[in-house]
Amino acid sequence: MQRRATLAATTAVAALALLAAGTPTAHTADRQVAAAGTLTSQDIATAGTGSPYYRIPALTRTTKGTLIAAYDARPTLADLPGNLGVVLRRSTDGGATWQAQQVVRKDAAPRGYGDPSLLVDRETGRIFVFYAASVNQGFFGSATGNDENDPNVLQADYSYSDDDGLTWKHERITAEIKDPAWAGMFAASGEGIQLRHGTYKGRLVQQYAIRNNGANYAVSAYSDDHGATWKMGTPVGPGGDENKTVELSDGRIMLNNRSAPYRTVAYSTDGGVTYTPFQQDTELPDPANNGSVMRFAPDVPASHPRASWLMFSNTATTNSRSNLTVRLSCDNGQNWPVRRTVESGSAAYSTLTPLSDGTAANPRVGLLWERDNYRHITYSSFDLQWLGGVCAPVTLTPPASLPAGRTTEVTVRVVSQNDKDLPAGSVSLKLPSGWSAPSVTVPALRPGQGANMKIPVTVPATATAGTVSTTATYLVRGWQRSYGDGTLTVTAP
Repeated sequence: MQRRATLAATTAVAALALLAAGTPTAHTADRQVAAAGTLTSQDIATAGTGSPYYRIPALTRTTKGTLIAAYDARPTLADLPGNLGVVLRRSTDGGATWQAQQVVRKDAAPRGYGDPSLLVDRETGRIFVFYAASVNQGFFGSATGNDENDPNVLQADYSYSDDDGLTWKHERITAEIKDPAWAGMFAASGEGIQLRHGTYKGRLVQQYAIRNNGANYAVSAYSDDHGATWKMGTPVGPGGDENKTVELSDGRIMLNNRSAPYRTVAYSTDGGVTYTPFQQDTELPDPANNGSVMRFAPDVPASHPRASWLMFSNTATTNSRSNLTVRLSCDNGQNWPVRRTVESGSAAYSTLTPLSDGTAANPRVGLLWERDNYRHITYSSFDLQWLGGVCAPVTLTPPASLPAGRTTEVTVRVVSQNDKDLPAGSVSLKLPSGWSAPSVTVPALRPGQGANMKIPVTVPATATAGTVSTTATYLVRGWQRSYGDGTLTVTAP
């Protein structure tokens, strides 16, 4: 395809002109020193400091080890169209401190740029930040067509940097990747991926949401020549929205999509060109909010014990933007047995990125997220010790019913996915007030071995007939936990 014309560049000096009223400071200490077993957090953007509002976090780690956090600077909380700009902060010490906020792209009204997604080419070091560009219309109002000069078409733009994020040049790829039959189209914010293994090694993949005939779809834009040209795959949907992809250890790509009441997933065997139909992942409740998925150790071969480890973040509820939770899967996302809450209160969009190659004993992970009703963009980091998990899915198999006033056994199965033996542990059930069930011993488990435990559950005679949610917790070594959720059905005695 014909090469795009490069648009005006933004330098670090010019970038400082916008938001000169102030740079957001840390919510906690000026320097965050991450001790083992801790979650550290600091606000890197605060509403009213430099811009009335900030939204839509994106995060990556460059080939030089620099962390880049990008997000929207907004005059209001509204999406495009509007006079939004894409800004960023850099950290050269692993997120301990952050340099002054700089602009990636900002123009006079009515032009606007928003919803950033970062993507690093690990082979060339080039950093991309994708975003939507508007004049008159946003996603729902955008016209069909792919005329790059039509003010009523929401445009597909990106900026790129070859100096570790200090300066940026801009390009428009609407005509390259947009089917003219589509209406709105925007890059799904957060972080894109580069495939590290197999037939499509080196391919850059950036997710988009598109609107076609009144329905929304998810689709991958991809490049096999380091971003010189881009192609668009086949949309999956309807029901698509902001979505992320991750390369699995078996060579497939998993697409994880914003959807309520549960996330939906699809799979590609051709490097993101086509996907299977969406299916619900009922282990991942979601209120239709942007989340994140990443491979924990993306460069290790399929034989490595952590090759199939994935991490996921979202607001783990079905009806509110709250309860920001991070999860670990040890089997390419088939099960999500490990979880821990980052923020039980108000939270919204989140995005994860590895802070190392993921092979050390206790590596850290970076998390950029929206906190406190969009008042802050917050950077957090945590390690495996803080996560406190164990690769051991827990499954509940309850009887058809538990009569009120009686004791009935509930079967809980624990399977070790570890590459080393697990010592004996215990499993317990979280139950409503007035119910009772003892903690039961789980025997030592060899790699791949499972065990079934029967837990006697006593239901009070006063219990109301109906269904009750429960969580089984497997505890081993006194601090490592995995979880499994289930439903118990209570009947009259």
